[in-house]
Amino acid sequence: MRKKIVVLDDLENSYKKLADWSKVEAQADVHIFQEPLHGDALLKVLKDAQAVVLMRDRTTFKEDVIKQLPLLKYLVFTGTRNAALDVEALRQRQIPISHTGWGPSKNSTSELTWALILGLKKQLINQNNLINHQQWRNELSLLPVLQGQTLGLIGLGEIGQRVAQVAVAFGMKVITWSPNMSSARAEAIGAQSVSLDELLQQSDIVSLHIIASSSTKGMINKEKLALMKKDAILVNTSRAVLVDTAALVDSLNQGSIGGAAVDVFDIEPLPADHPLRKTPNTLLTPHLGFVAEPVFTTFAKDVVECLEAWLNGQPTIRPLP
Repeated sequence: MRKKIVVLDDLENSYKKLADWSKVEAQADVHIFQEPLHGDALLKVLKDAQAVVLMRDRTTFKEDVIKQLPLLKYLVFTGTRNAALDVEALRQRQIPISHTGWGPSKNSTSELTWALILGLKKQLINQNNLINHQQWRNELSLLPVLQGQTLGLIGLGEIGQRVAQVAVAFGMKVITWSPNMSSARAEAIGAQSVSLDELLQQSDIVSLHIIASSSTKGMINKEKLALMKKDAILVNTSRAVLVDTAALVDSLNQGSIGGAAVDVFDIEPLPADHPLRKTPNTLLTPHLGFVAEPVFTTFAKDVVECLEAWLNGQPTIRPLP
């Protein structure tokens, strides 16, 4: 009997374009879904699947779903971490888990971070709209210069370091904070280590690059936003859970901060009636940080490699530690 493989959340319609699935399809029926599925609709497509492929953490895959999939024998997810996946529930069923490589996702995310910073600070959307409506510059056209401004980086991992290097090249002052930050580590990339409150008070731009965890969830709340300069902007290309969205919406509507550039949201795709869509001085992108062709090529090819090994009874490729 042929196995059934279900591939979820291929919003970009990328898997088939970027990898050769012929060997997989010779041995199994592959069902790829582009649109997000939830509740009964999700269970309906998964109920008789032997293998499931998850695109990052777009679909929540917890015990309540897993226990309703008696035929499930294998799971693959793209990337190396998945906060929406109940790993323990799968392990209790002895279901092997594979992940893929990343490709240049950190480069992609750091590039998007700067696209958002420059887009918001240089008013690119507003100015483009003027041109499209047969207008020219208006009273908002006096733009800031980044040289001499302060960039505050919350988190200084691989992405944060890349963002810092560009800031230094622009002639900006870079300050940074994370729970385990040291002066030596900050100084190694031309930054200064400060407390979180100092970072929020001093920065013209605050950019989030820290891992989401129980200790960092909601760390940018009403009290922390109140510390920011009135003309400062908040940039989030990391995880939505780091920011209290309701508090951010209030701050933007009240004009207590200068603006926000956001690529990650509590609910994705962002609902049509979400209040962030109407807040002033806001630049929103649809979670593009990792959406780059070389990244998705790695995802697709690695998924196929994992599935081929599983179908042929070979050892699990890139098993989750």
